[in-house]
Amino acid sequence: MIPRNMASRALQLSNWFPVVSVTGPRQSGKSTLVREVFSDYTYVNLENPQTRQQALSDPVGFIRNRPNRLVIDEVQLAPELFSMIQVASDESNEPGQYVLSGSQNFLLLKQITQSLAGRVGLLKLLPLSFLEARAGDGNLTSDSFMLRGGYPRLYDVDIPAETFYSAYIETYVERDVRDYLGVKNLSSYRTLLGLCAQCAGSLINVSRLSSDAGVSRESINSWLSMLESSYIVFRLRPYHANLRKRLTKTPKLYFYDTGLLCYLLRIRTLSQLLTSPYLGVVFENFVVEERMKTHLNAGREPDLYFYRDENKAEVDLVDLTDPDRAFLAEIKSSQTYRSSFTRYLHAVGDEIGIPRERRFVVERAEGNFEADGALVRNIATWLEMS
Repeated sequence: MIPRNMASRALQLSNWFPVVSVTGPRQSGKSTLVREVFSDYTYVNLENPQTRQQALSDPVGFIRNRPNRLVIDEVQLAPELFSMIQVASDESNEPGQYVLSGSQNFLLLKQITQSLAGRVGLLKLLPLSFLEARAGDGNLTSDSFMLRGGYPRLYDVDIPAETFYSAYIETYVERDVRDYLGVKNLSSYRTLLGLCAQCAGSLINVSRLSSDAGVSRESINSWLSMLESSYIVFRLRPYHANLRKRLTKTPKLYFYDTGLLCYLLRIRTLSQLLTSPYLGVVFENFVVEERMKTHLNAGREPDLYFYRDENKAEVDLVDLTDPDRAFLAEIKSSQTYRSSFTRYLHAVGDEIGIPRERRFVVERAEGNFEADGALVRNIATWLEMS
């Protein structure tokens, strides 16, 4: 098993809260994580039809007849369990009683908000970060990881990426939209997935997506929400705190995993990626997603933005998660530094109060140096930053 950086945080939360919840995309390693970290707990998985039926038919008995050091996987499949978990955890008021995991974030968080607010420590487990994957394969490069992605099964059994992602979309992504939204026209949904890949790193234009996919704006918004809840895509918000300027209000769209992004862009080999017109898009997505994983694995809620004003002055990444270590980053897939890369970096940094020693250009180049008042970092060095 590839060790997960979130393991220590999960254990820490179990010492503070009666309930720990782990959400994330399907196949991101949630079950493996909770079974490894909480190996002395009783484990049940509601994907098992018989176990799920027991939970649905008798939620009180399901909880009462089991020890209160219990891991329940895919717990959102039996909503009535949450009220009983609340009752049982309040009776003893001890930390570390229950560990809940699930892939349907919107269902799980709805039940947690209604029944377990204030009693639960929340974690989000994304696919492997580059550093986690490299711990299992010392020869792994960032370029290869961008292409392959971080889903653990890709490294556990060395399955071809194309085979994995084809099955992943059909088995999980399309099943969610079919089961929970009742979508029957999967062809249009597949079209939307491809369109999302093509506009990754760009401002979301729902009207354009609606026109290109041939479905209503309401359907696009609903499908995008499902893709977000299933941890396929996320919206990077525009920085908006400065009221003296007219700033962009439209978020950008990114994928949680560049392997899936490459698959949807029909990029199948490393040589195709490195010569693709989408290389810059994939690399930018990679840097943003890895920053998100760094924070989530440490138990921090990411506070990430991009900056763009009415004059189209733009910086790719604004990280305000730690106010004492806030930074700006301009992201370039080039292996050659250009002075134009810092075109807006200093003006924006001065505008929002980011010190010069926290202004970066992230490249695919080999060296690290300072140029034009910015710190230029290659991707390998950048990924080591915590």
